[in-house]
Amino acid sequence: MQPLRVLYISIEGNTRNFVENLTAFAAKQHESNSELPTIEATEISEASDFVDETQPYFCFVPTYLDGGNGIDNGVKELMTNVLGEYIAYNQNAQHLIGVVGSGNRNFNEQYCLTAKRYAQKFDAPFIANYELRGVPRDEQRVYDALVARMKAVMADD
Repeated sequence: MQPLRVLYISIEGNTRNFVENLTAFAAKQHESNSELPTIEATEISEASDFVDETQPYFCFVPTYLDGGNGIDNGVKELMTNVLGEYIAYNQNAQHLIGVVGSGNRNFNEQYCLTAKRYAQKFDAPFIANYELRGVPRDEQRVYDALVARMKAVMADD
């Protein structure tokens, strides 16, 4: 299986830390079983050049809101907008095959709200979540979700 492509944005380093740990976890899985994919991750930031994506990819996005509760009185996303703009660029959304969200469970209904909104906006499944920097068991769970989704996409082709 080809490497799993992951695009992510990290504001405070939590998503970057999780993606780095997930990438290391995937490398170990691949060492044990060469049929399991590695992860190729790219951080998107204000400094990123927008390019045309041509292969399936996942996006990892934290939730940062400024105003509104996201449920009944609106939402104003904060700091993660460039990833949404990147996905919306040209035909990039057509290659998005899954969204992974993170956040703080203390925010209840707002937990992973940005990821859920991306999934709806870009018509891609919300496939996994983890809190803040995640814990080691999250690496296995999220990796398994990515692999399962990629296999489903490959089977549909």
